[in-house]
Amino acid sequence: MNVRPNMGILNALVRITSGLTILAWSTAKMVKRPWKDSYLFIAMLGAMKVGEGIVRYCPMTAAYEKCQDRMEQKNSEDQDSEGWIQYNPS
Repeated sequence: MNVRPNMGILNALVRITSGLTILAWSTAKMVKRPWKDSYLFIAMLGAMKVGEGIVRYCPMTAAYEKCQDRMEQKNSEDQDSEGWIQYNPS
């Protein structure tokens, strides 16, 4: 697995800022109502966004780009082998 930064610096700063905001909000709510598990889940999501911003790597973006590359390869192979262009009348 090759982990390279797949987002820009501005996107990383936005993720860090929003992640810290979500993390602060959820921990403040968790202090008032510690029996609710939803605040713990939201805190984990905020921490994940902070981590993505620091590392500048988003696994969802990488999966999307990988899927797009595979679809483009498949489409180019289909067009080369069939020799005709698909027509959509709608």
